[in-house]
Parts: sequence; C-alpha cells; structure tokens
Amino acid sequence: MTAYLLNLATLATIFGILAASLNLLIGYAGIFSVAHAVFFGLGAYAGAQVAMLLVPDVLLACLAGGAVAALLSLGLALPALRVRGEYFVAASLGLQMMAVTVFSEAHALTGGHGGLVGIPLPTLLGFDVSAQGVFLTVCLAVLALILLAIRMLMRGSFGRSLMAIRDSESAAEAFGKDVRQLKTLVVVLGCALAGVGGALFSFYMMFVNVESFTLEQSILIMAMVIIGGTATLAGPLVGVLLLLLLPAALSFLPFIPPTQIGAVQQFIYGLAMALLMIFRPAGIAGQSAGRR
Repeated sequence: MTAYLLNLATLATIFGILAASLNLLIGYAGIFSVAHAVFFGLGAYAGAQVAMLLVPDVLLACLAGGAVAALLSLGLALPALRVRGEYFVAASLGLQMMAVTVFSEAHALTGGHGGLVGIPLPTLLGFDVSAQGVFLTVCLAVLALILLAIRMLMRGSFGRSLMAIRDSESAAEAFGKDVRQLKTLVVVLGCALAGVGGALFSFYMMFVNVESFTLEQSILIMAMVIIGGTATLAGPLVGVLLLLLLPAALSFLPFIPPTQIGAVQQFIYGLAMALLMIFRPAGIAGQSAGRR
C-alpha cells in the first residue's frame, strides 16, 4: 500500500507541474491550447535521450527537456500571435495531431510505437535518487520552485500585463503593451515547464512512448486546470488530485467492470466540466471575475 501511495503522489506531483504550466497559458494569458502533451512528450524524449546517451542526471535532463520544449514551442507561439479563441484551439489541435505522428515515426529519436526503454536510474549531482521516496522529494522540490516562480512572476508587471491581455487584448495593446512579445514569452515559459515535467516523467517510468502524449492527455491536463480553477496556484493542484484519484476510486466500485472504467472516467470528466461551466465557471478553487 505504501508503494501504491508513493506512486500516486509522484504522478500527482508531475501532473501538478504540467497543470501549473498550462495554467500560465489558460488562466493568466487566456490562451487555450490542446497541445500541451506535445511539450510534455518533447521533454520526456529529450530527458530520456540525455540519460541514455550522456548521464542520467535529473538536473541535466530537466534542463535539456525544458530547453527543447521551449525552442519548439515557437511552433505554438506563432499561431498564438495571429489567431485567438477557437481559431487558436484549432491550430493547437493540428499541432497535437502532427506531433503524435512524428513521435510515432521518428524511430531514431523516439523509438516509434515501441518507445524508449532501458532509461537508467536517476541521479542528482552524483547521488542516487532512484528510491521512490527520494525521487518524490525531488519532484516536490521542482514543483515548489515552479509554483514560487509563477507566484513571483504573476505578482509583477509581467503577470499584470498577461492578465490585461487575457481580459482584453485590444485594450492591452491600446495601453502600450507589447502583446506579441508577451504572448510569445508566456507560451515559451509554459511549454518549457511542461518539458521539465516530461523529463521527470521519463525517469520515473523508465520508459516513454507516444501513448503518453496523445490528445487525450492534453484534454486531461486541461480538465485538471479548468476543474481545479484557473488563474490560481492551488486550482490546478486541486484538479490534479481529483482527476488522478478518480480512476483509483472507480476501481474499488464492484458494479463497474474493469474494462469500462476508462469510459466512465471520461464521462465523469465531461460532466464535471459542463457543470462547473454552468455553476462555477472559475473552477473549484478559482476566484470569480470580480475578485481577480
């Protein structure tokens, strides 16, 4: 039971990083992306390659995963500069579909459908951090640093400018905000943080393949942010806990066949999002528009 709880806690921490990074785009900048799993995957593949070809150092892998995701996030930032709203959602959907194909076919880099196997045990500055409890501590430290950085950024001029763009892009531009630069920066930052989460994920699973970076994963991460509450630090974490604990809870219900748990889970996700949009659009831990 202890190992099971540690497993859930580690996955919740990694998905907390993902949800917090997507919250930068959705909650603070008003950029709705359904391609976040792409950058999660880029970070995972980059981190795995660093570990397998160079050294299995968590810090180096996270830096590499974040850098690769940040660099390639320009493929998402360019549409964000030209289109908004539902048009950007469509553009990010196209990027997600294209990335899944690349992940599946680029055998030399990703291992194709078979994925990358044999990822070595993680170290940190020469110390072994492969034990479940130790690796969980490393992941929690990374999450805490990311949340602290987001808190500091959002309380400064950068955060206020982002929220001005979220509320009214044309008004922000009229007040002299460099909308193009701000949107590019937040996309690069959010995707880089997703890449860091991907590198940690590759070490924890010791195996990565395309099945972890599909459209369903992007929708799950978005659901975590929206259900938990956008534009808050706690909201995405609440969403992560709820949506990660749900499959575990459903497995204990005897009247749901194991083969149907996935379908029931998707139904509950959709119903929860619909109800929240009607009765609490800011999410469980979110603030109303008047209090932001």
